[in-house]
Amino acid sequence: MSDELNAVDAGGGATAGERLRQGRLAAGLELADVATRTRIPLRHLEALEADDYGALPSPTYSTGFAKAYARAVGVDEVAIAADVRRAISLGGRERHEYVAFEPADPARTPGKLLAWTTAVIAVLLLVGYGVWRNLSLPADGPPAAEIAAADPQATAAPAAAPEQPQAPQGGQVILTANDSVWLRISDAAGGRLFERELAAGERYEVPADANGPRILTGRPQALTVTVGGREIPPLGPADRTINNVPVDAASLTARLAAAPGS
Repeated sequence: MSDELNAVDAGGGATAGERLRQGRLAAGLELADVATRTRIPLRHLEALEADDYGALPSPTYSTGFAKAYARAVGVDEVAIAADVRRAISLGGRERHEYVAFEPADPARTPGKLLAWTTAVIAVLLLVGYGVWRNLSLPADGPPAAEIAAADPQATAAPAAAPEQPQAPQGGQVILTANDSVWLRISDAAGGRLFERELAAGERYEVPADANGPRILTGRPQALTVTVGGREIPPLGPADRTINNVPVDAASLTARLAAAPGS
């Protein structure tokens, strides 16, 4: 250091760096202990003790580091800061551009082994994720060409869809009263389609789309039943109640076909 810098101090004696060093020794501390307490790098603490402010980032950081050092060793930080500022001013030091950083704590700096271990774990996790993803996705089926070669039937045209059942063919079912008669017509689910007494000459047309229509009556001989204009044999014996006798076109057509002499 120049004679001017070494002469700058609070009382004409030791410089700021010397007083910091004396305070550290009096406190029984190593420079590494001060670095741990202040989180200031060792090289910057060494520069402070040597009054080498040109090795520090900037005047502001030089003053701040000096105050933190002084607090750590029990030295008057205000006087130390004033001495540092005067020394920098009289020394005419160049101001270095400083890239902001946080002083590192040597005790907290991860070692190379920890860094390598972290990298290996990350790679293993990525590999494990890739294996899991491949296993969880459904496998693609074999190519169509392989399927055709293994089983020619596999490429055959799909079977035709079953035909929708069509309404029985046979014509309109008509119940005509040849005498007064009571009757009830219900569907397969028990729902009532018709229920009342027909006078002679009245008729009832069973709906062509009725679901399994059935008849209940006590005088089947009083009804003339036709399907498509063709008369059907009586649905039951005279004056005998009939119940759940089908009156749809298909059933009546079958009854007609089964009748003697048909």
